[in-house]
Amino acid sequence: MSPAQVNTDAKSQNTTAATRLALRYGVDAPQTGAVWSDTIGLMLDHKSARAYLPKPVEPGVIEALVAAAQSAPTSSNVQAWTVVMVRDAERKGRLAELSGGNPHIVTAPVFLVWIADLARLRTLAQREELPGDGLDYMESFLIGVIDSTLAAQNAVVAASSLGLGSCYIGGMRNKPAEVAAELGLPKECVAVFGLTLGYPDEERASEVKPRLPQSLVLHEETYGDAADAETLARYDQTMRGFQEKQGMTVIDWTKMIAKRVGTVKALRGREALSGVVKGLGFGLK
Repeated sequence: MSPAQVNTDAKSQNTTAATRLALRYGVDAPQTGAVWSDTIGLMLDHKSARAYLPKPVEPGVIEALVAAAQSAPTSSNVQAWTVVMVRDAERKGRLAELSGGNPHIVTAPVFLVWIADLARLRTLAQREELPGDGLDYMESFLIGVIDSTLAAQNAVVAASSLGLGSCYIGGMRNKPAEVAAELGLPKECVAVFGLTLGYPDEERASEVKPRLPQSLVLHEETYGDAADAETLARYDQTMRGFQEKQGMTVIDWTKMIAKRVGTVKALRGREALSGVVKGLGFGLK
């Protein structure tokens, strides 16, 4: 390759990076220079898919995604997660109702429910004639939640690389006991979230949603100002532009988030989650 071709390729790559960063951050996009890869580009392009084509997910795809999920880090290699794949239309419908009525659970060809799973670990301890008392503490519950999340995000990135779209469904935590019953979960298992999966309908696709400027989330050595008013004002403006373009209700992000966390009522029933999780067998000491 000639030096001219190398320079042209580098310029094209930098242009692609700049465009993608501008979509992700707006006016506060960071400067990455030549630090770029196809994987970074794929991740920056992520957007939730809530409209899917009536096209099935081919055989072997789910297995590949689970292999990617199992390649995620896991605390002490305990692998405290399980995923339940749901294709049955009636079951998807019931899960959609339990989640608060997300219609894309029904229209997506596959719905994956990610489970924090301590049941398998309890069984292994008992087979060794040990009580498994370490599972009765908050740390073990957190391991299950974190392991599930890391695994699911690996699967999302892998799905994107295959042209699939996805959308996380936190509504699985609205009625976790009912979800557990629907999926036949044993004691010490709880759905952390769901994930719709399928080929996105690009004619009804949303655009990349801007994120907070890095100056608010990336701090050096010690915690800095994570709520700088001037920076947040610029982000509010960026989000208003995105909302207008998408035909959404226009509201400052800061006001929207204040309402989201401002009252117990905003939790929509999830304020009872700790009690329900204990009812599902978790110790949470």
